[in-house]
Amino acid sequence: LYLLLLISDFSTLDRPQAVLSVSPQKWLTEGDPVSLICEVYSSSTGWTFSWYTLTASSESSNHYQLLSDSSRGAGGNYTVSSAAVKHTGVYVCRAERGEPAHKTTYSNTQPVWVTGVSPPVSLIISPSRTQHFTFVSLSLSCEDQINSDRWRVKRYTESEQLEDCSSSVWASQTGSTCTISSTITSNTGVYWCQSESGENYHPVNITVHFFVILESPVHPVTEGDSLTLRCLYKHSTTQNLRANFYKDGSLIQNQTTEMIISTVSKSHEGFYYCKHPERGESPKSWISVKGVSNKCCCISSHSESQISVLRTLSSVLAVCPYLLVTVVLIFKCCRMRGFTPDSR
Repeated sequence: LYLLLLISDFSTLDRPQAVLSVSPQKWLTEGDPVSLICEVYSSSTGWTFSWYTLTASSESSNHYQLLSDSSRGAGGNYTVSSAAVKHTGVYVCRAERGEPAHKTTYSNTQPVWVTGVSPPVSLIISPSRTQHFTFVSLSLSCEDQINSDRWRVKRYTESEQLEDCSSSVWASQTGSTCTISSTITSNTGVYWCQSESGENYHPVNITVHFFVILESPVHPVTEGDSLTLRCLYKHSTTQNLRANFYKDGSLIQNQTTEMIISTVSKSHEGFYYCKHPERGESPKSWISVKGVSNKCCCISSHSESQISVLRTLSSVLAVCPYLLVTVVLIFKCCRMRGFTPDSR
């Protein structure tokens, strides 16, 4: 038995390794392009690639589901030209060649998170921020328009574990609400809502930290709106720290309790964090900026065109009586001229 296990281990080690990467990035807005790239470094020719999503995982095993359109990525690139919220998930790839098929191991996992403009469900976080202190209660609720209980809260942790709140030891789920009674740092991860049919919506990156956190919005900020960031300290009565604020590693504001951007634009999108010289610094949070919806503009344009048509009709109707009188007079004049010679 030991010999068989040893042979099995050597067989696994001898297998070529498939390596998966994502381009241009893991976090996307609906409509963005994304490519999953699978490579076999030991020998790069003659491989046919298959694509899977991770459906469940534990310390001992992982479960995968083959994508229905896996064959279109057979050449090593699985590309989506316009990402939809349904593409949110954790992906793996595998390659094979020869007859009988010689297969690689399953690749490393790569998550893809797609945020939609108006998803059918929203993940509501309480307290409403993406960073949280340790040893506090945290509530995550999947809320839709009909307040149904058909949603499950799932998460993907930093240790690359895919977990379900309803069957976990770290939280409890009642209806569509997942409650973590006392947060710990291993609760850090991406949380989202999953439908009964397995579709994933509204991923949110949650970070649990010891002392200093950045208070930032859970949802994307709309262009033109204001944005307020605060630096919070766990053991302070006022909590708000007078700290320095950074964007993408560059200092943008120093020694203030809050940072306010009065009119947000797309250029404000990026990674933010705060730092106190004595208390330490917060983790980084990604601030996403979404464009203003075109719906209002379309309605306005449609209304303007309606008004324009009405004005034209009004003008025509206003002129009609004068035109009618003119036509009648011309007709009478012509008749009179026509009858005069005969009468003479």
